[in-house]
This record gives sequence, C-alpha cells and structure tokens, in this order.
Amino acid sequence: MQTILAFIIIFGSLVFFHELGHFLFAKRAGIMVREFAIGMGPKIFGMTKGETLYTIRLLPLGGYVRMAGEDMDSVELQPGYRVGIILNQDDVAEKIYLNQNVTHPNIVFLEVERADLEKDLFIEGYDEEERLVRYNISRNAILIENGNEVKIAPVDRQFNSKTVGQRAMAIFAGPLFNFILAFVILVLLGVLRGVPTYEPVIYQVSEAGPAATAGMQAGDLVREINGSEIEKWQELQDSVFNNPGKPLNFVVERDGQLLQFDITPNTLEDSGVKYGQIGVVYQSPLENNPLKAIAFGAEQTWRYTTLIFDLLGQLVTGQLSIDALSGPVGIYKATETVAQDGIWNLMNWAALLSINLGIMNLLPLPALDGGRLLFFGIEALRGKPVDRQKEGMVHFVGIVLLMILMVVVTWNDIQRFFF
Repeated sequence: MQTILAFIIIFGSLVFFHELGHFLFAKRAGIMVREFAIGMGPKIFGMTKGETLYTIRLLPLGGYVRMAGEDMDSVELQPGYRVGIILNQDDVAEKIYLNQNVTHPNIVFLEVERADLEKDLFIEGYDEEERLVRYNISRNAILIENGNEVKIAPVDRQFNSKTVGQRAMAIFAGPLFNFILAFVILVLLGVLRGVPTYEPVIYQVSEAGPAATAGMQAGDLVREINGSEIEKWQELQDSVFNNPGKPLNFVVERDGQLLQFDITPNTLEDSGVKYGQIGVVYQSPLENNPLKAIAFGAEQTWRYTTLIFDLLGQLVTGQLSIDALSGPVGIYKATETVAQDGIWNLMNWAALLSINLGIMNLLPLPALDGGRLLFFGIEALRGKPVDRQKEGMVHFVGIVLLMILMVVVTWNDIQRFFF
C-alpha cells in the first residue's frame, strides 16, 4: 500500500505540473481550455469551473489539457438542423439546444439555414411560422445536446488562431514545468535535509579492505592523494577508481593531525573494465544553508539532465539496448525500492523522474510535445502551417508506434520482475 500511494502521489504530481504548464500558458495566450484531466480513461470525478472541466480519470498514467480548436473540437450547425434557441433580453442567442426534447418559456425553434459559431457568430433559419430570421450569437453561448453542454469557441479563442510563438510556448510549458518542479523538489530537499558538502570524509571502513588494513578509520578527512590536493569526494573516488593495483599515498586529517597511509586499491572488473576499490563508504556531511540549497537544486537539476541525455545518446548509438528502458511497471518497482530508503531518497527520485518526463516529452517525435514543436518550427520557416490533415496523420502514426513501444517495454518489465 505504501508503494502504491507513493507511486500515485509522485506520478500524479509530475503529470499535474506538466499539464499545469500547458494550462497556464494556454490561458495566458487567450486559448479556451475545455478540459484539464489527470489520468486517462473513464472519468471518476469532474468539476466545471468557469469554462474548463477539471477531471480525474481512472488510469493514473498521463493526463491532458484539451484546448479549443484542436483535433475534432469544432461544432457546426448544418442546414436543415432543427434547434431550439434561448435568447437574452437583447435577442442574442445564449443557449442552443441541438435536440427538440426541451421545454422553456422563451425558447425559439429554428430550422437552420446558415450559421457561423466561430467568426461572425450568427444563426439564420426558418421559425415555426416559416419566416427567415437571423440572431446574433453570444461569445459565451452554450450548445446543449442530450444534457451535455459545450461552450462555443470564437476563432480568437482557438489554439490554431494564435501566433506560432504563443502556440509553441503553450506546448513547451509542459516539459518546462517538469524541470521547474524538479528544481523546487531538490531545493526543498536541500532546505529540509541539508546540502551535501561533498567533503572527502570517510563514513565507514570495510573490514579487511585495503583502507582498513592500512589503518584508515571512519571520520578521516582525506587531504591529498599522491601529492594532489583532494577537496571533493568525487576526486577521491576518481583517484581510486582509475588506479587499480597501483600504490597510492593518502594524507588524511584525524583529530587535527595529518597522517599518511600507503594504500593499494584492489583490482575489480565489470564488463571488461578494470577499476580500483579500497573498501570505504561515503556519506557527505550536510549543512543547512538556504542559499546553498538553491545552488544545490540548480546543480542537481543540471546533473540529472546531462545524465539522462548521456543515457539517451548511448541508446541511440546502440551502447544500450531497448531492454534498458522501463515503463510504468519498471518505474513502480523502482519506486518500491526507493521508498524503502526513506522520504529523502523518494524526493530525489521524484525530481529525477520529473526531469526524465520533461526530456522525453521534448524529443522531436510525433505525438510528443517535441514533435509538435518541430512542426511549429517548420511553420515558422515556411511562413505557413503544415497541412493539418498531414500533421494529424503523422501524430496518429506516432501514437500507434509509441503504444507499441510501451507494450514491448511493459512486457520486458513484467518478465524482468515477475518471471
């Protein structure tokens, strides 16, 4: 139960902030947002506020912001439709019923001759006395069919009516907010737990290891190795790692005194790569400093970003196989392991996942945010948009391929963890 709760909270938060980025910048550009959804599949909760329906859906895997003018959003009133219209005191249509099963003292029934729900906002038709009448339509008019209400979207409130820059920012804001969330989590981690100093202090010495045999103890602060000054743990680690079987002279500080130890790292091998090890464990001292916590958040965000790009590069060049990828099952199992190590590691894991989600969405692949940004870039260069049907087909194919990849990755996860 603890793992399930941690997974839902972490993944839900990542999706929420991703979609919040899309939502806020769409609203900033004046785009009507019809729905803000967390999760996919059937709706289990819904609440309408303003012009937006906020929903939580059954499957906690993703989410979306549905903007006016996207995909099959537009509604047309074709000639011959019979509709019922509710007029306000200025004879402007505020509600349009698309079926006849409605009673209202002020309703006017029309057989539609012409209508424009986006630009000129009017409806013409024949009333019950066969007279051709015309009514203006309110910018906030609502279409009602079988009890379902949909607010019309004038063309200036639609996604595709906005500039390339506004549309691109509305899409880019999703991944951007994932990076911002990761930075905030890491800053909070630095504030609440403390910021690692990365000083080369020995936390624990393994029995019978080269360091213990030479006399090194927990709490020793390494100052030099072979005459080179050591300021960070990474420098100590690199010196040992890169010198398997080679004698190293350590200068350490213990209780204010400098001591020297000659230590020869053991030689270990992994995947054909030899490396050194002296048998010490590191745990960085922590300091509480809000300013350093901000720097820590920025440094870790950059470090995780470069790490993920490096892994992607290895995947593209074939150094890593598709088996290295993890889907929802793999992420769930990893979350289970991390949750056992406490809240601090869980926060760190959430930040890493948030950066990973942001980067994955920025990849220039169809159906992803990066794919849409690629089309915006082409539009900016050409001076006109790519044909909507062609772009839609590319994204559709992309979705199919991503679903196939997800099935393959999930099956690999299931085999890895359950068989």
